[in-house]
Amino acid sequence: MSPRAPLFFSLQGPRRRVLYVALYEGIAIAVVTLALLVFTDEDPFRAGGLAVGSSVIAVVWNLVFNALFERWERRQAVRGRSAARRVAHAIGFEGGLLFWLVPFFAWWLNISLWQALVMDVGLLVFFLVYTFVFTWCFDRLFGLPASAQ
Repeated sequence: MSPRAPLFFSLQGPRRRVLYVALYEGIAIAVVTLALLVFTDEDPFRAGGLAVGSSVIAVVWNLVFNALFERWERRQAVRGRSAARRVAHAIGFEGGLLFWLVPFFAWWLNISLWQALVMDVGLLVFFLVYTFVFTWCFDRLFGLPASAQ
């Protein structure tokens, strides 16, 4: 079965990654800001600041974590990405992100670490669904990356 043709145009390489991150984070910032406005008493500046700050932290952590993970991965005798390796990657990434975001949320919103943890867990659930839907839509619009074709 052949893959579906992209709705717009096929996009590969660095342009694809930059567009993916820009769209993903832009939509995420808007959604998180709106959610904070609805579910907290924060003003738009503080809600938006938290969304932008957490997005910056996530992007930087993504770059750092993936560089470290791929460095570790290159030294492994077994090549490829098994389900276990993908689970380890996801847990490592999310665990590290939790380590950075919980104190940031607590500081920015002047709340307890427990409250910040609960907020971060809620965001984690949202981002699991959002990432799945966004990636599916992005691939449909711009085609699959070369590695998946």
